[in-house]
Amino acid sequence: MTIGEALAEARERMGLTIGQLSQRTRIRETVIEGIERDDFSLCGGDFYARGHLRAISKAVGLDPDETVRQYDELRGGSVMSVRASSVFKAGRSLGGRARRASGWTMALAIAVVLAAIFGIVRLLGGSGDAVQETASHSRRAPDTQHEPAKPASDTVVLKVTAKRSSWINVRDGAGRQLFQGTVPKGKTSTWKARDQVKVVFGDAGAFHLEVNGKDLGTPGKGGQMLRRTYGPGVPGPR
Repeated sequence: MTIGEALAEARERMGLTIGQLSQRTRIRETVIEGIERDDFSLCGGDFYARGHLRAISKAVGLDPDETVRQYDELRGGSVMSVRASSVFKAGRSLGGRARRASGWTMALAIAVVLAAIFGIVRLLGGSGDAVQETASHSRRAPDTQHEPAKPASDTVVLKVTAKRSSWINVRDGAGRQLFQGTVPKGKTSTWKARDQVKVVFGDAGAFHLEVNGKDLGTPGKGGQMLRRTYGPGVPGPR
């Protein structure tokens, strides 16, 4: 079950509509609807997405820290860009106390936020020396690749075939994202990296796996959200 599905299920279990949840959390309905579809683009960046997830989780009875941890896990350490317009929009939407703040105080706060986000992007952008090879860095499923006949001893080659269309997140051992998106039904995709390949399956029963030529079958049950780490040797659970 994805983050959005878990939040939607918890909201419905509490008998809340999206409108009622919006009133409780002061988060726009369109943003909540996007989050429940696992679309975080309307949040304006990771900084705001984490805040929205905490507020929604608390309102529907879920653990905010666990929800944010899962979000960070799925993002693979990446940071969505934050447009200056989003920051100013967020500043205009604050409550009465923020509206009463002086202009220079608000400008200083926005400058601090932008500086912090720029520093995080620079830090994450330069971290890790792991080797990654992938058919595509886009959110579309990459074309099928042929596995090397004899992979290096420290190389992990992951090959997945989608039995039905389903979401998947693939990262290397350093946490750098190789792919995130939906693999269409019948599509076979291959990724390889050094030392480890970390995978989050949106539906563990929807995929058939091979690691370094070894047939692992289906990793889990249908509808099960599952995390696995595969290495050059015998793969095991995360």
